[in-house]
Amino acid sequence: MSSESFGEGPVVTAFGGGHGLAASLRALRRVTSRITAVVTVADNGGSSGRLREEFSCLPPGDLRRALAALCADDRVGRTWAEVLQARFHGDGELAGHAIGNLLIAGLWQELGDPVAGLDMVGELLGTRGRVLPMSLVPLDISAEVIGLDPMRPDETYTLTGQSTVAKTMAEVLTVHLDPANPPACPQAVEAIRESDYLVLGPGSWFTSVIPHLLVPEIADAIIESRAHKILTLNIAPTEETDGFSPARHLEVLAEHEARIRFDTILADRGFAGEDAHLASYARNLGAELVEADLAARWSPPSGAATAWPPRCGRCAG
Repeated sequence: MSSESFGEGPVVTAFGGGHGLAASLRALRRVTSRITAVVTVADNGGSSGRLREEFSCLPPGDLRRALAALCADDRVGRTWAEVLQARFHGDGELAGHAIGNLLIAGLWQELGDPVAGLDMVGELLGTRGRVLPMSLVPLDISAEVIGLDPMRPDETYTLTGQSTVAKTMAEVLTVHLDPANPPACPQAVEAIRESDYLVLGPGSWFTSVIPHLLVPEIADAIIESRAHKILTLNIAPTEETDGFSPARHLEVLAEHEARIRFDTILADRGFAGEDAHLASYARNLGAELVEADLAARWSPPSGAATAWPPRCGRCAG
């Protein structure tokens, strides 16, 4: 881990996966260098899925995105971020693989330790923070859905695989992990216990956000933590939550972990403004609702300025 990660600022642990977590990390690195990203490890599609199947390793893709988001905001850092995200072209066996995925998988093979491999990539890139998997074993996501078959709209079906669940247009009722009750990454649990702030979301609700609450040691550490807990809602429903109101997002989160409570729920005005129930649902989770203009009007480079976090009465800074 870069020495930059020992700079000033609160100790923050952020949870998620994919583009949502990357956006959160790019914002957080503006206010602190003491960041730990805890990343889902259930991806089974694309380059990550191919490497996972071939080498029986963790899927590296979401971990790679988090590392790229934490790259130093200088010419070298931005170049490394671009290289990590770049993919091989052509029609051969390497086609479609992200360069960063191969680097991470190669280090895992050589070191035999996923955390050590991620730390080494972080040192190479000069990342501002640390990236950890939520579990040291690859996971699968399954979902109970209705509406999959238009001829049987009330019949329940089971979908398996993160890439399938994330893209479904059926209504997702619940999600589960396989194996059930997986072991947490010990370093991730330690990071939660040492944090001043915990940030969950944004991201694909059923495949990137809720899975953290399905790992018992992670869920227990979050619930028992005295850190300020922030839930960041998406700026709009994704495919797997198509038609869900902001309040419904909170409801399904609580249905999967009834003990969860937050101090602040952060919502984009454009998404939250017409939901008359959101404030009361937030209060039910112990939280103050903070509405702000969160949607980016342009695509920022790694480390670019964003408007997070907004100031509020209960959230310092």
